Amino acid sequence: MKNTMIALAVAGLMTLGTTSQAGDITAGKSAYSTCVGCHGANGEGGVGPKLAGQPAADIVQKLNDYKAGKQMGPMTSMMAPMATGLSDSDIANIAAYTSSL
Repeated sequence: MKNTMIALAVAGLMTLGTTSQAGDITAGKSAYSTCVGCHGANGEGGVGPKLAGQPAADIVQKLNDYKAGKQMGPMTSMMAPMATGLSDSDIANIAAYTSSL
């Protein structure tokens, strides 16, 4: 019983940590201004793929993969330098914004 209570407490704390990582849509809109040229003003796509409506977790994962230098496809050479300059907060904010479009 005691181990169960500890496990539940840890799970609760982990959930709080995850929730606090949620991005700020307003800040994301501002940070997204550098993305408009390729992904469109409303995330509709263009040179780059459509971002509007993609789950925030997917955008976070992709940007972190680009930032880490992972080969993601033909646009990696364009995206990796862009992602490298983003902080974790920037990434969370951009993901929150694009998923809200």
